[in-house]
Parts: sequence; structure tokens; C-alpha cells
Amino acid sequence: MAPTRKEQFADDYIYHIYSRSIAKFKIFNSKGEFGRFVDLMNLLRYENFEYSFSRFAELSASYKKREIDKLMAHSEKTIDILAYCLMPTHFHFILKQRRDGGITQYMMRLLNGYSRYFNIKHQRSGPLWSSRFKSVIVEDDEQLLHLSRYIHLNPTSAGLVENPEDWQYSSYNEYLSNKEFICSYKKNIVIDPAQYKKFTNDRKEYQKDLSKIKLLLIENYSG
Repeated sequence: MAPTRKEQFADDYIYHIYSRSIAKFKIFNSKGEFGRFVDLMNLLRYENFEYSFSRFAELSASYKKREIDKLMAHSEKTIDILAYCLMPTHFHFILKQRRDGGITQYMMRLLNGYSRYFNIKHQRSGPLWSSRFKSVIVEDDEQLLHLSRYIHLNPTSAGLVENPEDWQYSSYNEYLSNKEFICSYKKNIVIDPAQYKKFTNDRKEYQKDLSKIKLLLIENYSG
């Protein structure tokens, strides 16, 4: 169960949200588990999504599409996802709150929903996440741009892939394609896809080397 939070998030402000598994436990072990989390991320943005996700997952593809189209047409989003990256033991989001209590509600539903799925699947019990999710307010556009790059470079810094576009479980390819699927970033990050790719790759080796140093010097560092 995700603990409740004392701090308040303000509407129309942007936050770096991240959470790690307990004791560096591997919480994403397959394409199916990554995909389950991405589906939850996508659907739980909408305030009128009231299904148990397990029940929703059993619906036919055509019925799912009808329900999703209905959500998009008639339901308000509680948050916008500006960027994300899922890693085997943790994740990073950049979220913008659209409605009072939106981030807290979204994260509670997301973390609790995935924990239930994971524990049932792996026949385990107990917490999956290490304490509360962490949050840092994003103060300006420059910080937002650099933060998005840092998040998208996590997989290359960890040695999981050679190039950030090779990692399927981040928003990087949405930025390169200039198309919004899960993310809504264009109003806040205005940069040509080719420029963004160069901006990201210019930092790739430096961030990888920095991650190696932090791994040696900082206990429990995981990116």
C-alpha cells in the first residue's frame, strides 16, 4: 500500500516524481510487466476510469478501444505526463497537476494497482516500493528541458541499451517522433526533434561516466 502524503501539490505546477523498489527489488521482469505499468499509467490519468484494471485487461480489444475513446472524449485528466522512464528497479516521471489532489491520487492508484498485480503474479506479500514516492518541483523551462534529458538517458547510463531510442519504456521516442501518445509535453518543451536528439546525445557519455562514479560513491544509488 502506498503511504499517504502530507505535502500538497499545486495545480498547473510541474514536478519530478520518482520511486524505487524496496531493497533494489526488480519490479519489472518482462515486457508484460513493463506493459502493464504503462497501461496503468495511461488509463489512471482519467478521473472517470473506475474499472478494476484486472477486469479491464480481460475485455476484448474492440471493447477496450471503445472504453478508452469514451474516456478521452468525456473524462478530464487529473494530471499530464510530460516525460517518463521505467527502469528495472525504479521509475521517473515529470507530471503536471491539472486538478486539486491529482498527483497524490494518481500515484496512489498507480503504485497500489501495480503492487497488487505484481504480488499476485509472483505469489508474494508485503510492500513493493521503498517508502513514499519522492517529488521535486520544476522551477523553470530550462530545468524542465535538462530534467527530461536526464530521465531519458537513464537506460544508457545504466548500460541497458546503447542509445536512448532503443529503450522501449520511456517517452524519448515520443519526443523524437513529435507525436504525443501518453505524454503531453509540447506546450511546455518546445524543441525540434532533431535538436532534442542532439541535445540528449551530447550528454550521453558524460552522464554514463557520472553514473559509474555515483555507483561507487553513493550507497543504494540506482540512477
